[in-house]
This record gives sequence, C-alpha cells and structure tokens, in this order.
Amino acid sequence: MIGRQRPRGFIKSWNPRAETLALLEKVTGILADYAAQLPLSLRQVFDILVGRHAYEKTERAYDRLGESLNKARRTRIVDMDAIRDDGFTINVPHFYGTAEHFFRVVQVSAQLLRLDRQEGQDRRLALWCEAAGMVPQLARIADPYGIAVYSSSGFDSLTDKHRVAQEWADGPVTVLHIGDYDPSGVHVFSALAEDMGAFAHHYGGDVEFVRLAVRPEQAALYGLAAAPPKTTDRRRFEGNETWQAEALDPRDLALIVQTAIDERINRVRHEAVLVAEHDVRQEVLSRLEGLGR
Repeated sequence: MIGRQRPRGFIKSWNPRAETLALLEKVTGILADYAAQLPLSLRQVFDILVGRHAYEKTERAYDRLGESLNKARRTRIVDMDAIRDDGFTINVPHFYGTAEHFFRVVQVSAQLLRLDRQEGQDRRLALWCEAAGMVPQLARIADPYGIAVYSSSGFDSLTDKHRVAQEWADGPVTVLHIGDYDPSGVHVFSALAEDMGAFAHHYGGDVEFVRLAVRPEQAALYGLAAAPPKTTDRRRFEGNETWQAEALDPRDLALIVQTAIDERINRVRHEAVLVAEHDVRQEVLSRLEGLGR
C-alpha cells in the first residue's frame, strides 16, 4: 500500500484543522513581533510559543509545529525566509557574464569597501554559537564591528577547530560563546576552549573563551523554563536544571551580545577605523572612475 504523498514545492491548497490555524495565528504574531530579528529558528519559535502561549513543551509538540510550519511556508501563509533551516552546504563557482558585468561588480565592491574594523583593538572578538539558526541574528549585531560569527552545530570537527585556531594565531582573541546549559553544552564549551586554545598556543596565538550565554543567573533573570538533564546523557554536570540558549528571547540575546561587545571594544579606535575606511573607499572610487567605459 502506497502512503499519502508528501507535499512537494509550493502547494495551492491546504485545509488545516482549527487548532492548527490557531497555532499559525500565534506563530505569525510572533514573527511580526520579531521582524527585526528574522529569521528565527524553529526552536526559537517553539520556545516563544511555550513561554507566551503555554504551548506544550514536548518533542511531539515540537515536531507538530515543524510539520505545520513546513506546510504553512509551502502555501505561503508564512514567508519562506522567516524561518531559518540549517544543514545544507553549497559551493558555487563564481563567474562574470561580460566585461561590463565585471566592472559593474568592481564598482559596487568599491562602494562597499571595508577595512578591518577590529584593527587596533587590544583583543580581537569573535562570536561562537551552538545553534546555526542564531547566526543571522548574531551577525546583525556583530557585523558593524567587524566581528565574525561561527557556529559549531554541537560537537566540532577536528579539521575546523585546527583551521580556525590557525587563523587566530596572529593576535589575542576573545571568543564569546553562546550555547545550551546542559551536560552536552557544558562539555562542548570546555572541549572547544581547551582544544582550540591548545592549537592556537602551538602556533603562537592567545585565545580565550568566555561563556556568554546561557548561564544559570540569566535563566533566573529572564524566567527561562528549566528541564532536568537527560537521563541518557552521562557527561559530568553540576546541577539538576538545564536551559537551551534558543529559549532566550531574541531581543534579550541581542542585548546580552551588544553589552558584551560594548564592554570590550575601544570606541575611539573603532571610530578611527571608520574614518580611515571612508577615506580609502573614496580613494578607490576615484581611481576607478573611467574604467569599463
């Protein structure tokens, strides 16, 4: 017997049950409230539903939400770009259509030219998060300061840890880490800090990791719902409550990150780089005048 075929591409019609329509109404309200933080990850939407609308906090309810949102996005009830999906990797060759196309791209690149906005800082800053779905939100805060955002999606590959540690060997780096507070999350943080610290030290670097979120005092401050450690996770863990980083309200997370940056960045040096950046941009644009004509 052939089962019901799953939807493919956009679908023209869908007749969800009343409870699903009610759920989607809550979701669209959440997406409207967090328009400045979009895209949100499915887990963030789920946690906001739990906190704001007392949505059932179970894996079954999480899966039900995911299935409903998939169909809502296929029928365009929910904008496709409002939800962040991860796990896909792409490598597309870069090319130009014509010589004029090339010069147009060069002109636009010159208009967007940036210098290293962390030049002159005592320590270079980096953001690192477990959940890849948070990257766009974090990048929105970090980008104006020239701060890179990395995501490990859980346990990190040896190749990537070694590669990034090599990149950080030129100067002191402080890594602001955002991850879950549970046995796996605590272990991920300590393993990452120790391993990358050792690799960086080998190449003459100085890398320190700071656990930015989520921490028990933040869970208390923001009223995050706690869960006991999973019985299947045998890693050492002190405490009987756990919290997921994605349970943080995206606006609260943005404030935590912004505050951490403000506490560590030298504003005078940062402003000096912005002035130099403007001058260099104008010089490059001046030199490009007449090219491609």
